[in-house]
Amino acid sequence: MSISNEIIIKANQHVKTHQSLVGSDPYRLHYHLMPTVGLLNDPNGFVYYKGQYHVFYQWNPFVTAHGPKFWGHYVSTDLVHWKEVPPAIAPGDWYDRNGCYSGSAAVLGDTLYLFYTGNVKDEQGNRESYQCLAVSEDGIHFEKKGPIIHVPEGYTEHFRDPKVFLNNGKWYMVLGAQTIEEQGVAVLYSSPDLQEWSFQGILAGSGYHGLGDLGYMWECPDLVELDGTDILLVCPQGMDPNGFEYQNMFQSGYIAGKMDYKEGKFNHGPFVEMDRGFDFYAPQTMEDPNGRRILFGWMGNAIESDIQQPTTKFNWIHALTLPRELEWKKGKLLQRPVEELKLLRGEETRYLNVNLKDNQQLSFNGQVFEMKMAIDRMEGETLTIQIGESKLIYHQREGVFTFQRKSYYLSDQESRHCYLKDLKKIHLFKDTSSIEIFLNDGEEVFTSRVFDDIETDEIVVHTSGSVAMNLLKWDLHRVTSY
Repeated sequence: MSISNEIIIKANQHVKTHQSLVGSDPYRLHYHLMPTVGLLNDPNGFVYYKGQYHVFYQWNPFVTAHGPKFWGHYVSTDLVHWKEVPPAIAPGDWYDRNGCYSGSAAVLGDTLYLFYTGNVKDEQGNRESYQCLAVSEDGIHFEKKGPIIHVPEGYTEHFRDPKVFLNNGKWYMVLGAQTIEEQGVAVLYSSPDLQEWSFQGILAGSGYHGLGDLGYMWECPDLVELDGTDILLVCPQGMDPNGFEYQNMFQSGYIAGKMDYKEGKFNHGPFVEMDRGFDFYAPQTMEDPNGRRILFGWMGNAIESDIQQPTTKFNWIHALTLPRELEWKKGKLLQRPVEELKLLRGEETRYLNVNLKDNQQLSFNGQVFEMKMAIDRMEGETLTIQIGESKLIYHQREGVFTFQRKSYYLSDQESRHCYLKDLKKIHLFKDTSSIEIFLNDGEEVFTSRVFDDIETDEIVVHTSGSVAMNLLKWDLHRVTSY
């Protein structure tokens, strides 16, 4: 038996041992993907294969901390109801013994290809990185093929997260990397057959092509095309806060422009942050059979206080976001919940033609729900929506939207903000310990974990001034069973 198979057996035993404890946590989510035990981070290998959506994820089953990673694996036919299947790959071979790090998937014929970074460390902590391949004929059982790319000259061993895609009949791979000058970059490879790869050079990076300083390392790149515009999603590490922007430890954003694949050049604009909340990182996309570009992100971030999350005492931590459809519109990347999430809807409550003025409020109850608000007219200072111990606040005169939550590692409230010229629509999904807020059809998005008093379920809407609106609220079904 291989070392990888042995470690998978140990992981399965660990899941069974801790299943009861994990399942007893009141903060377990009702309709988000999360680990059966241990730590989950980046979504990997998001793909449609043989009639099913597959999403893999970085998984450390043994502790609620980062370490040697597996690829956990879920499948679905509708993006809502997910089934856990056995881990796809596990560390253990010489080229990935310290972790099967993030990567992507591609389909060629009847074969599903997984591309990932094999992580190796010696006793002194020195790192080696290999871009590796595993293949499957059924989407469940995978055979490792070993390294296909070694780190090229001019780069450190921080060289990882291969995202593979097809363009005009040719395969490409974009990777996150660090130059020997310790600048974060994205690099490009090409291939005729998914097995032999040629280095094409730097696609974009910190200090390159007019971008300025965008950190010491770029992770989880993804190059997509939407409505004739090429968009590079990327996660820079080492950026300093700038006003309301870049407030998390590591950032997620995009760079839009036009890609010249013949020359391997990307003519692009500035870096734009793509989520304003506390917990969003490592987004990965795929194109589904209907031509939609769909995204999953990690609903977490690499903050030092991970161990203090309330779920850790139940031996699990982190989750994935809801799946989102991307659209490029008027020079802006929009994110919206996929239509299939309507399958979650239960009882509906309507508040139509509501006119609130000073000292008036609209209140109702819910812990796990979807809410849509359409604002017809707003006059005055602020609109506030209190959800449990969290608040959404729109300051109309300043044009600032604020999300405020009770901190799980500090003793006070903490906030994230963005500028928003005119608030017209709020669409949000609240789960037991998360909230995802979509403003103006996805013009701005806030993704955060929230750990309120589990008995607190009142939602209160009030205003300083006046607001005319329509509000719809749905209780949402529980679909998780793990």
